[in-house]
Amino acid sequence: MVAGKTIGIAGAGSIGCFVGGMLAAGGHRVALLARPRVIAEIEAGGLRPTSFEGFDQTLPRDRFALSENPSIFEDAGIVLVTVKSADTAAMADIIARHVPSDVIIVSLQNGVSNAAVLRDRLPGRRVLGGMVPFNVIALGNGRFHRATSGDIVIAQDAALPAERLSVAGLTIRATDNIEGVQWGKLVLNLNNALNALADLPLRRQLAQRPWRQLFADQIAEGLAAIRAEGIKPVSPAPIPVGWMPPLLRLPNVIFEPMLGRTMKIDPEARSSMWEDLKHGRRTEIDYLQGVITEIAERRGLEAPLSRRIVQLIRQAEREAKGSPGLTPAQVRAAN
Repeated sequence: MVAGKTIGIAGAGSIGCFVGGMLAAGGHRVALLARPRVIAEIEAGGLRPTSFEGFDQTLPRDRFALSENPSIFEDAGIVLVTVKSADTAAMADIIARHVPSDVIIVSLQNGVSNAAVLRDRLPGRRVLGGMVPFNVIALGNGRFHRATSGDIVIAQDAALPAERLSVAGLTIRATDNIEGVQWGKLVLNLNNALNALADLPLRRQLAQRPWRQLFADQIAEGLAAIRAEGIKPVSPAPIPVGWMPPLLRLPNVIFEPMLGRTMKIDPEARSSMWEDLKHGRRTEIDYLQGVITEIAERRGLEAPLSRRIVQLIRQAEREAKGSPGLTPAQVRAAN
């Protein structure tokens, strides 16, 4: 990245606004490409990134470029793509038309295929995969709250040392195995749909052993499919992914202290998929459980729980009434 160049946020929703806000607070020049609703909030009262760790700063409108016109990326040195997975191809086409050819593009998205989509539609461009481990909640009035712990990870690249992007309150690390890290994040993200179906804050959901047992079964099913592909997922958490199912099944009295030592969760944190259902938006279920069912079908494996969860999320999308507030037994029904 050329010193002094702008960092563009391509798709400034919850993750994009939080990351962009933290980078701006840390002294970087930032340009946010956002929808009119988000622009209106920030125009009215500034951008306010907050964190469960205590960070709370309101950035006035003049601290960054803000527009729904991608021409704001014309001076970019790096573009962070933060749109939903289904919008990746469309965002790639926008980048192709409006972003200089020497700009470094980093995918900070859920799922495992977005960097490949970007490379396919942006031939000759430098595209890096990335992984955001934490959850961000849009609380309205320009406030975007980080509700869980973890550091952003991006692919190792000589042209973009990760530490150059890190700022206070937002650590960015490099890895030489971003694909493994992304698959590891996909395994953890299988709980996104469970949390969306439960209509419970994450901490309360994980405090209940039946929900953890369901999550453990989801991880075991997902790992069977992933390993059949010859993929070795790398956990973004301190606990290896293979240890997670037995640990999640432990009694509450053993599990709860262990969770507190490995991950910090805001009491009101919920998954992004829960938020999508709440606002009647399309979810990323096809890029999470949908990936597991696709592998299972291709490999001749059973994945009944993943298929059931895909069906339940699609039903909730069609009904457009937010989370259905199911119990673990209701989620398991008909498996």
